[in-house]
Amino acid sequence: MGMKHFKAYTPSRRNMTVSTFEEVTKKTPEKSLLAKKKKNAGRNSYGRVTVRHQGGGNRQKYRIIDFKRNKDDMVATVIGIEYDPNRSSNIALIEYEDGERAYIIAPQGLTDGDKVVSGAKVDIKPGNCMPIESIPVGTLIHNIELNPGQGAKMVRSAGQSAQLMAKEGKYAHVRLPSGEMRLVAVRCRATIGSIGNSDHENVKLRKSW
Repeated sequence: MGMKHFKAYTPSRRNMTVSTFEEVTKKTPEKSLLAKKKKNAGRNSYGRVTVRHQGGGNRQKYRIIDFKRNKDDMVATVIGIEYDPNRSSNIALIEYEDGERAYIIAPQGLTDGDKVVSGAKVDIKPGNCMPIESIPVGTLIHNIELNPGQGAKMVRSAGQSAQLMAKEGKYAHVRLPSGEMRLVAVRCRATIGSIGNSDHENVKLRKSW
């Protein structure tokens, strides 16, 4: 992903960088997968301002992401990569063989027309989801569940990935991006690969002193 650098024609533009959104291939979101996102403008349930300087901004809608990936052994085709205002990573719109559409976190290297699938016996390929017990040791993974069937809770930010270090009985040792070693049940699901939009950490929206 490329970065756009600005000339310092004002002090606030000095060292400012933004993404060129080269990975994004679809501009408009899927209407059936949108939900309302309410703004409180810093007000509590009584309508009184409890946090100052809040409010304004562009209107946003929440994109419903499929973190469970429980449609096993049904191939889905990537329709497009989209920007999501609610998270640092991009999202991919996929369509299953039965016509159902869903959003998933877009892993690095996933492009339009690629095939992704969930299940216990699928290929070790970016975007495929499977139980940890079926993943080879040493594989980079993301979207990791904490409890089986709960949906992914860990490693969901742009450019991040965890590594499966070992499997012992009912649990697996997973090294998180922070370096922490964590025990995760082998029946929990994870997605293969690292998350895309890795240049998000280089975005600077203000001066750096």
